[in-house]
Amino acid sequence: MTTTESIDLAEVLAIFRDESSVATSTNTESARNDYGNRNRTHDSRLRAEKAAETTPVSQSKVEEISDVKRANNEASRNPPFDAQEKPKLLDQVRRAMRVAHYAIRTEEAYVDWVRRFILYHKKRHPSEMGAAEITEFLTHLAVEGKVAASTRNQALSGLLYLYQQVLKIELPLIDAVRATAPVRLPVVLSVMEVRRLLSAVPKGTYRLMIELMYGSGLRLLESCRLRVKDIDFERQQILVREGKGDKDRAVPLPESLIDGLRRQIESSIQQHQRDLAEGNGRVWLPHALAEKYPDAERDLIWQYVFPSVRLCLDPRVDDGKLRRHHIHETSVQKVMRDAVLKSGIAKKASCHTLRHSFATHLLESGADIRTVQELLGHADVSTTMIYTHVLQRGACGVRSPLDRL
Repeated sequence: MTTTESIDLAEVLAIFRDESSVATSTNTESARNDYGNRNRTHDSRLRAEKAAETTPVSQSKVEEISDVKRANNEASRNPPFDAQEKPKLLDQVRRAMRVAHYAIRTEEAYVDWVRRFILYHKKRHPSEMGAAEITEFLTHLAVEGKVAASTRNQALSGLLYLYQQVLKIELPLIDAVRATAPVRLPVVLSVMEVRRLLSAVPKGTYRLMIELMYGSGLRLLESCRLRVKDIDFERQQILVREGKGDKDRAVPLPESLIDGLRRQIESSIQQHQRDLAEGNGRVWLPHALAEKYPDAERDLIWQYVFPSVRLCLDPRVDDGKLRRHHIHETSVQKVMRDAVLKSGIAKKASCHTLRHSFATHLLESGADIRTVQELLGHADVSTTMIYTHVLQRGACGVRSPLDRL
């Protein structure tokens, strides 16, 4: 006869109860349809409990029951996918914006405003709030935060997107709280100031990017995101893909930058070949191109003209693969700021100032305003007409008819 070890009957009784509860939970569906089976199950449980009070139990049986109990607890801690909770609110906002193909910077801005809105109202869920709380938050930004009108309007746009597109909650008309953005004249550098600025930037990648922003009218991020396929040396033009408003346009390629761009692309090709040799060489692709063409992310034509010095993970792709992104825009801004200080230009000049200077100098040289509108990618010519005020072609730009007599 097999030897047994005596254990606490109360513990055995509890184990048998857990075992019987597992058995009954497994057969719940059949027991619900058969009243007789339920009675027999109940009777067998009672007999098991009575036997547990008088019959010694082997240690192997106890361990077997304990394993069943642990498995049951593990299943309760890791429910199936259908029983898992919904994504968090900020993740829902990110997912909705990525489905709608919003820009990554717009996504970051909207998510940040939603987070600040929730924290301002003591972490209340937005579904419990409405137009009154939105108005209170925007008033706080304007009065206490002293933010600009454009910043306040961006916050309102982010909150409206949250309620209308994510939470599907209809809000009353609150457009009245939008701030009227003032019309400001852009800062423009003269030709001599541009020459002094460029001479203050060391030769290399950053100087090439600054010259491109002035020579082609590119925005900062447009110059950073240029890919090898976007440079057309034969036609001397640059194709700007997915610019502001998700629009494409063509801009002129300055002849003086052709040699520099060829050397920069050659350097990018060499870096790409080293990445391929190390098993990397991937780059982020827009929309679903990476799924439609799995090998395209390693193709040369999709590589950035101005690649980053290190590999990184892309926040929009959750596959754990390292990719070589483009150069970060803050590094270009730092070089630009240092060049402005070094050249002694007494103006609040930034990278975008080079784009303003590009448009103004074209108009000064006699270019048609419609042509400048197309080169800048403006949807409305009224946006381009602001540079005519910079040219002072108003009262000072015309001759009085009296002087012609």
